[in-house]
Amino acid sequence: MKIIIVGCGKVGTTLAEELSKENHDITLIDCDEDTLQSISDSIDVMCVTGNGAVYQVQMEAGIQDADLLIATTNSDELNMLCCLIAKKAGNCQTIARIRNPEYSAEINYIREELNLSMAINPELAAAVEISRLLRFPTAIKIEPFAKGRIELLKFIVPEASVLNHMRVMDVNNRLKSNVLICAVERGEDVVIPDGNFVIQSGDKLSFIGPRGSRSEFFKKAGIENNAVKTAMFVGGGKLTYYLAKALSDTKIKIKIIEQDEERCNALSELLPHAMIIHGDGSDQQLLIEEGIRQTEAFASLTGFDEENIMLSLYAASQSKAKLITKVNRITFGNVIDSLNLGSVIYPKMITADLILQYVRAMQNSMGSNVETMYKIVAEKAEALEFRVKADAPLLGIPLMDLQLKRNLLVACINRNGNVIIPRGQDTIEAGDTVIVVTTHTGLNDLKDILL
Repeated sequence: MKIIIVGCGKVGTTLAEELSKENHDITLIDCDEDTLQSISDSIDVMCVTGNGAVYQVQMEAGIQDADLLIATTNSDELNMLCCLIAKKAGNCQTIARIRNPEYSAEINYIREELNLSMAINPELAAAVEISRLLRFPTAIKIEPFAKGRIELLKFIVPEASVLNHMRVMDVNNRLKSNVLICAVERGEDVVIPDGNFVIQSGDKLSFIGPRGSRSEFFKKAGIENNAVKTAMFVGGGKLTYYLAKALSDTKIKIKIIEQDEERCNALSELLPHAMIIHGDGSDQQLLIEEGIRQTEAFASLTGFDEENIMLSLYAASQSKAKLITKVNRITFGNVIDSLNLGSVIYPKMITADLILQYVRAMQNSMGSNVETMYKIVAEKAEALEFRVKADAPLLGIPLMDLQLKRNLLVACINRNGNVIIPRGQDTIEAGDTVIVVTTHTGLNDLKDILL
């Protein structure tokens, strides 16, 4: 597809990199010529220097032939104007990044009036992900499939768990749980395990199953999943506001520490159910006085990556709280993964992944049948949901008889709302949605899973 991206910040650059890998024809628009040159030196994209909201600039970028325009500048208003002009000039699909909470209440009206295909809010998307984790604190990542009926969860195996030193093939027999272990991260290695793979403490284990199966699995595995009753958030920005709103229907007692007094006053009015503390979140004495040692969840959500990382490391040294660490820069991922930061949230990457999912869904009408896609580990493993068409070449054949690619697992089948954790004798039928976990990236069609 021909895709135009306006704005080459972290989201725009990440999108350009990911979409380029999937062989889309990418054109970037930005006012900063040096930034464009830097990106074009590393990835194969066309570049146009200028204001993306100017008709002539969009024409130069080829808007009349484009399938999709994505506006990801730092200005909500500019993004909306870019999409409005693109609709008139090229009649393509449009996606705008819209972050301001004042617009969030009217987002459906804005989408309808501007005819946006998608309005994406990085802070809101990150808040939804964090709220899922705080509702189920044992997991470090939760990804929904099949409209929420199926979930993929990632957690770290504790030393005391019965899973430690257990073979994958023995898990279901011994725990009697309806889940499937589909990926294991050990150090820098990512493995799609076979039945003889031996689980060890410290492994990051990803498993898939019906939504209701997760609590039972953790209980039988001897892993505590105590509900969070108290949470401390440092930083009172947009993400914290959306997160506190998302948790307003829970019984979690929320405490927010924010340095800016004016922002504290605004949050007090917007979030009457939360306790707002005016103070420096990096002040250790303040954190102790406000109960960092007793809190059951701690989220470092300031605008500075270094501060968030240091705060989470300090929280880890003082308590056993569920840790959430917000990181904006996507570089140094290996270093960050080696630290005890709990669940690391990248709002920019979440945004890019949501847009990538939309692009995959657009391709469905162009021959692809990918419904949903999540990156289990960036660049190393994906979970994809395929819709099975009537002409698929593998219908009715037992999975044990299919010649599947190595490092690939058919992890789940959703058949008319019934979730099947497949075994060797199960078959794939027309109309199913099938979830595949693999270290092969860029699969576009279900037939691509075959050798």
